[in-house]
Amino acid sequence: MNPSLYQWLTEGLVGSDWPMLLITFAVMAQLTIFSVTIYLHRCQAHRGVDLHPIVSHPMRMWLWLTTAMVTKEWVAIHRKHHAKCETAEDPHSPQIHGIGKVVFQGVQLYQIASDDKAIMDKYGAGCPNDWIERHLYSWMPSLGPTVLLFAEVAAFGVIGISFWALQMLVIPVLAAGIVNGLGHWWGYRNFETDDTATNLTPWGLVIGGEELHNNHHAFPSSARFALRKFEFDIGWALLRVFEFLGLAKVRRVAPQLDLRPNISLPDAATLRALMVHRYKVMTDYFSGVIVPTWREEAQQAGDTLRQLPRRLRRALVNDGRWLDPTQRERLSQWIQQHPQMVTVYEFRQRLRAVYERSGQNADAMLESLRQWCRDAEASGNRALQEFAARLKGYALAGAA
Repeated sequence: MNPSLYQWLTEGLVGSDWPMLLITFAVMAQLTIFSVTIYLHRCQAHRGVDLHPIVSHPMRMWLWLTTAMVTKEWVAIHRKHHAKCETAEDPHSPQIHGIGKVVFQGVQLYQIASDDKAIMDKYGAGCPNDWIERHLYSWMPSLGPTVLLFAEVAAFGVIGISFWALQMLVIPVLAAGIVNGLGHWWGYRNFETDDTATNLTPWGLVIGGEELHNNHHAFPSSARFALRKFEFDIGWALLRVFEFLGLAKVRRVAPQLDLRPNISLPDAATLRALMVHRYKVMTDYFSGVIVPTWREEAQQAGDTLRQLPRRLRRALVNDGRWLDPTQRERLSQWIQQHPQMVTVYEFRQRLRAVYERSGQNADAMLESLRQWCRDAEASGNRALQEFAARLKGYALAGAA
């Protein structure tokens, strides 16, 4: 074989030593992840940030080369996931499809959803429809990875084929598998959302901040995913750099919850805070009312929480929503055996009903909230009384 041809096949135009390949792969993989979280997710799907064309156009091209994903398809599928989360219409819910299928066959689930024209029409509005989108990215999506394959073989030689194959796995594994799968299966929760979304870790360093998935489901339109002091969102850090350089404009972040002292009755500010922070309110209700009530009642009865199976104990936070019918019935029977628990669960349902009655006018909702507070203060339950007193002072930080 011609020596120059052999050298090209083994090393390519730029060489193929392993340290360089590993560094190059890490950089390129992170570019793909950043393009997904910043351009597709925070900008296009949720409109939490506006990007300068100097940022958005290279990200669009990079995604075309490394994923073959069409912006409208990704956005529509993701928006439907939020709209129909954990139901039979959710394109990739582990609760419906099973954790194994979402983790290992997430790409197939994505492809099934992307072929559904009704999903595209209903949830794909507002995506780019310029000349390059119509005549290249959407029209020939598979051409992008093909171009990348030839480029990497030319650059690195035959090993470029394996290099390319690993790149094609970045999003299917990290996004379709880990975020869509494990992000609804395992982790911790800051907010008791109406789904099973979890934060995989408090430090979103590897998947662009998408690890903070529960935070995102609590505030979908927020461009910032880290919401507690110990959490870090690397995607948000990059957005702040773009914003400093004039290349991005953040439109929405999750508002902070403030606590005003000496508020005798809930007012419009209280109601607004309840609506915006309803998941935080429900999480606080569980830790501040349900847990203390159970401990007090258990102490009086000489009982312990550990006598309830762990899975049922964990389900106390959401009334057993994700239990099977048999376990849900068992939990319900257990609650019925504890009168004070029945009371605090009834009050929780009434509080949920306040913010779920979005069809009512603000005055009617406010009166319902005030009545809830009056009844809670008259309940004789100390934890419930203290929570009602605190709830009246809730407001959005910085709100006029």
